[in-house]
Amino acid sequence: QVHLVERGGGLVQPGGSLRLSCTASGINFRLHAMAWYRQAPGKQRELVADISSSHDRNYADFVRGRFTISRDNVRNTVFLEMNSLTPEDTAMYYCSTTRQSLTYWGRGTRVTVSS
Repeated sequence: QVHLVERGGGLVQPGGSLRLSCTASGINFRLHAMAWYRQAPGKQRELVADISSSHDRNYADFVRGRFTISRDNVRNTVFLEMNSLTPEDTAMYYCSTTRQSLTYWGRGTRVTVSS
């Protein structure tokens, strides 16, 4: 059973930073691409960033230069370092991976950017 657990969300002021983590179990982590998505209230879920098994990274235009995705294959964990946060970054952030054509999601961690 694939299990993804996100941590690190919270309330932060505009311009601040947060570091999200997602720990995976039930997969051979080092062989799988991992992704971060987010969903703001009333909006569709959107891709934030992903990282391949070979550490190739891809970012949505709205976070490029501000967010960094990374992975630790020893700890089975993917990270999302978020800097220069704005209120528009307020959302639930979800970790995701795909195994045998099935996509798995964590329960999410809430990020609120507000003064």
